[in-house]
Amino acid sequence: MTKEEKYSLAKWAMNHALENGAQQASVSISNSQSSSVEVRDEKIDKLEQATQSGLYIRLFVDGKYSAHSTNRIKKEGLARFIEEAIEGTKYLTEDEFRTLPAPELYYKGGGKSLKTLDSEFSKIDPQEKINLAFAIEKEVLGKDERIISVSASYYDGLNERVMVTSNGFEGDTSSSYYGLNASVSVKSGDARPESYWGESAIFFDKLKKEEIGKIALKRATDKIGQEKLESDKMSMVVENRQVGRIFGPLISALNGSAIQQKNSFLIDKLGEKVISDKLTLIDDPFIVSGRGSRLFDGEGLATKERKIFDKGVLKTYFIDTYYGKKLKMDPTGGGTTNLVFKTGTKNIEGLVTSVKKGILVTGFNGGNSNGSTGDFSYGVEGFLIENGKLTQPVSEMNITGNMKDLWSNIGEIGNDVNKNSSWLTPSVLFEDVDFSGI
Repeated sequence: MTKEEKYSLAKWAMNHALENGAQQASVSISNSQSSSVEVRDEKIDKLEQATQSGLYIRLFVDGKYSAHSTNRIKKEGLARFIEEAIEGTKYLTEDEFRTLPAPELYYKGGGKSLKTLDSEFSKIDPQEKINLAFAIEKEVLGKDERIISVSASYYDGLNERVMVTSNGFEGDTSSSYYGLNASVSVKSGDARPESYWGESAIFFDKLKKEEIGKIALKRATDKIGQEKLESDKMSMVVENRQVGRIFGPLISALNGSAIQQKNSFLIDKLGEKVISDKLTLIDDPFIVSGRGSRLFDGEGLATKERKIFDKGVLKTYFIDTYYGKKLKMDPTGGGTTNLVFKTGTKNIEGLVTSVKKGILVTGFNGGNSNGSTGDFSYGVEGFLIENGKLTQPVSEMNITGNMKDLWSNIGEIGNDVNKNSSWLTPSVLFEDVDFSGI
């Protein structure tokens, strides 16, 4: 189905809803393609390919709201589907806060191209995808006698969507992604240390296709001899790819739903300094070929670049239309795009060198954070740092504390940004972290 055909069908579905009892409606029609291959023991272990299309409709009927999706995207089946959805909506409880966004907040078109789609997506030879997975596995096989198992995989995907609303919005998005992964486990007495590495990209020709298996093997063998250390309060350096695990609760606390439901430790903190002045964070939806780049959000609201934290001062929440009405706040968009950190001057090696005693965290093993209080407990693994050097692999350690305290005790922010995510996290050094062990 072409983009024009999607728009035509979406408008028909929207009008059919309005003609059959809905006062407002929003319709999205999307399609996706994906493929993946996993290899193990020099054989293909799994091969998958999928193509999907679907329609998603949001209905506002007599002060009541519902949302529905279907893979039936021919008019004959859709007509009855929409009519039944409207009738079902009439039985729901009224919700005065459920409406479409104000039209003046919609994206009006004319934005720059964000280049999030690889136009060559459909031209990549399936055999090349398989060959890439085997090449990653080959980087590891036979390279160390302690290897127990190796698996490698390739994956990709393409997503396209058009969206229309009954109060004037029209917009479309398209994106692609590619990735390569390797997982390796090795023998160490009765233990089986294992590790993983992956690379991803929006464009196939930008995907890093080498060294992935080698890195996964090194990270696995570096874990040999892991020990639990005595409990202590120490510095903690968190690897850039792992920072998201402890940054996620901070972002979740800014969501409109958490604020309205009083499940956030950052309620009523706008304009206040809540964390270290070493953290400045910008949400930038306009990075060309950024993983989270977009001109409008899931409701059609125009995106804007905005500061989330400015030297530790909280500047905004993530508020969609529904929670904006409940909270009597202006909508800002319901989620993050590209999170950009103001970086420091040191890479992870430089951060480690600056630590007299601490732990470099390279992985998290379970744990959780309380959304209401910010209290957390996580299992961690990594390496003991002594006088700026990594001296001992460690595991079965826990960190405990409070998110506001943790992010108020930033020692330094690194400059080694992880570009494999829309959260462009650098490595971070924290001071005075409670580690529990022996």
